[in-house]
Amino acid sequence: MSSPSSPSPSSPSPSSSSPSSPRSRPARLPLPLVAIALASFGIGTTEFVIMGLLPDVARDLGVDIPAAGLLVTGYALGVTFGAPVLAVLTAAMNRRSALLLLMAIFILGNLLCAVAPDYRMLMAARVVTAFCHGAFFGLGAVVAAQVVAPEKRGQAIAIMFSGLTLANVLGVPFGTALGQELGWRSTFWAVVMIGIVAAGALWAWLPRTLHAGTAGLLGELRSLGRRQVLLAMLISVLSSASLFSVFTYIVPMLQDVTGIAPGRVTLVLLLLGVGLTIGNLIGGRLGDWRLMPAVIGLFVAVMLVLAAFTQTLHAVWPAVLTVCLWGMVAFALVSPLQMRVVTEARGAPNLASTLNQGAFNLGNAAGAWIGGLAIGQGLPYDRIPWIGAALAAIGLAFSLLSHRLDRRCPRPVVPHPAGRPARP
Repeated sequence: MSSPSSPSPSSPSPSSSSPSSPRSRPARLPLPLVAIALASFGIGTTEFVIMGLLPDVARDLGVDIPAAGLLVTGYALGVTFGAPVLAVLTAAMNRRSALLLLMAIFILGNLLCAVAPDYRMLMAARVVTAFCHGAFFGLGAVVAAQVVAPEKRGQAIAIMFSGLTLANVLGVPFGTALGQELGWRSTFWAVVMIGIVAAGALWAWLPRTLHAGTAGLLGELRSLGRRQVLLAMLISVLSSASLFSVFTYIVPMLQDVTGIAPGRVTLVLLLLGVGLTIGNLIGGRLGDWRLMPAVIGLFVAVMLVLAAFTQTLHAVWPAVLTVCLWGMVAFALVSPLQMRVVTEARGAPNLASTLNQGAFNLGNAAGAWIGGLAIGQGLPYDRIPWIGAALAAIGLAFSLLSHRLDRRCPRPVVPHPAGRPARP
């Protein structure tokens, strides 16, 4: 466990104070990871809760539902284009200071959302809030991997993303209920409070000596040209596109094909959120075990589950069980793929890790567009999972290529920030 005054994992210190020493730290969740996960919970909540508040926002601000829906698009674009800008601006900063700055932007953005007098101001506030999203998860993944032993890096990144998955299970339902009861602005005030608590935890629990990488901005940019880094980002896009080509249309699929009542679809989505959370934690462990073989196996699992979904979608309980299993295997890919980018962009991971968050969001948009295009061309809902399976198959092909390149040109052993060699 690290504290502000304790030696940083990045400094050469005796083994008795290293992150992996059993004498210095009991088997419990490191407080720096708790702080990062709490912040990611707040960020995930503010990203997704707007979907449950759209009718209230539209009615209060005098706009129609499609216009209110653009608040989701605006946020996604803010993540995609704002993350690289902030990554460049914070490249030379102490990583602890950079994360605190990003949380300050998050708090300011949600504060502006809570007091926005009109639609334009709310849109601007959403974009400001989104700027911190990709940069925080990108830099947070680097820090999470830095404050633990090398054999636990995948699990550490998964713990960070668990805040995002728990936001879907807890933050969004409770935030929606709060907004419907007390007005949509109350939800953003609640998220402001979460942000303040998370910022306090980051300030108290992150080591003060989480120095920026030594490669500098030019080194960060050079890392983006590495073949394996680009392949990892492409695989991230395909993984996310496979997920969102189905996830975007899961509600009409369950209502029109399975015959589940609208009120009970919410319960199925809650179970899906639980599946995402479990899969995220499993993915972290698999990534620590054997990273690329785990990615390859998970893509195969996604393809098989989605193929089965085309049949199980026609009956309630088989459909519900398949949705949960699909959520597990699909989201289990996220942590290993983020870890892959951090590992391959060795020595200069900040910008690459942040851009990989943009890759995930690009996949979100592409998957939703491809699924919508297919539906517009008359593809039945019970055939939509085949699109997700096809995108997963392409991801599998590039994963096999990346793994083959690993075997042909083994990656050199890279020292871990704490002084222990990382496994190839």
